[in-house]
Amino acid sequence: INAEYGDITTSIMAIVVDDLDPSLQNIIDNESLRWIFVGGKGGVGKTTTSCCLAIELAKARDSVLVISTDPAHNLSDAFGQKVTKSPGLLEGFDNLYAMEIDPNVDPDELMAGAPPGMEGMGATGGFMADISKSIPGVDEAMSFAELMKQVQNMEFSVIVFDTAPTGHTLRLIQFPEMMNKALEKFMGLRDSMGGMLSNLSGMLGGALPNMDQMFEKLTSMKATIEEVQTRFQDPDQTTFVCVCIPEFLSVYETERLVQELYKQDMDVHNIVVNQIIVVPDSIEGSMAKLVENSEDAVAAADVQDGISTLLARKRMQQKYLGQVGELYEDFNVVQMPLLGSEVRGVEALKSFSPNLITPYDREAHLKAMSANLTSTSK
Repeated sequence: INAEYGDITTSIMAIVVDDLDPSLQNIIDNESLRWIFVGGKGGVGKTTTSCCLAIELAKARDSVLVISTDPAHNLSDAFGQKVTKSPGLLEGFDNLYAMEIDPNVDPDELMAGAPPGMEGMGATGGFMADISKSIPGVDEAMSFAELMKQVQNMEFSVIVFDTAPTGHTLRLIQFPEMMNKALEKFMGLRDSMGGMLSNLSGMLGGALPNMDQMFEKLTSMKATIEEVQTRFQDPDQTTFVCVCIPEFLSVYETERLVQELYKQDMDVHNIVVNQIIVVPDSIEGSMAKLVENSEDAVAAADVQDGISTLLARKRMQQKYLGQVGELYEDFNVVQMPLLGSEVRGVEALKSFSPNLITPYDREAHLKAMSANLTSTSK
């Protein structure tokens, strides 16, 4: 069968791959999506991609929230306006909101419901106030707590998560499974030690929290965690967008991230490749003519050296873009250009975001560059 139909199967697969849209239009069109994670290596443009995607979603949805789970927040810098730890409407939009999760644990919240005699531990300089700032994994814990809150409330049509670099993000994704296992073991103590703990609490005059109430809260928490995990593993509700640049370390880390997402049963079929150098193919010939006709040998050598470096970077990028194409032939791979200026501020983001939906028009870009150079020379 394979021998007889192999060529036909290959042709069909080629057609399917060729038909994959090199954009994130599939996310905009999927109205059932509720949670979209954007992640990748540090410094590849995750925040810019998150903001641009949120802007495009805001054109099609009633309300959109973009959340930064990175302790080193950048949403405020990207939009050029103050973003707080509570959802707030962004200036320049009527349905796009933003918030940055505060990784610092509020001691008052941490000690809410503390037994008599322990209330003061949450005060400034108190034991819990000090220890809450150094708890390992507190960033992921606070981020996950906000995830649970948003899942329970879901006041927005869709939420875009601007995540921390890959390592932090993987721990955040693995957090529900880890918490579930820990809660199962802890709740298992109820049968073996529940009575003893209740008697001990009575002997200490109620200094220990009520065991029944505590286990009731843990049961409720476990149910919420399982709900979060179920929704995040539902491809109709949740997807992950990987962001990278065409360099070895970034492509390598992207593959590690994709494999880990597969292990966690999370949907991932979109990759955004940022910072792609766009220059005309004729630039090398143009450079040779300029050098040949130049009367200033030193200036000509400087220009030649700069252009040579630029072309070397472009060749390197093309090599890794080829590898991305081979590795992710069944993904929607979006190529985003490297601009001559920062994509910062509402207007810049609004101008750049359509490139996620409409494949980048290289010829139009080069014509605009040429027109800009002509007007500058005048």
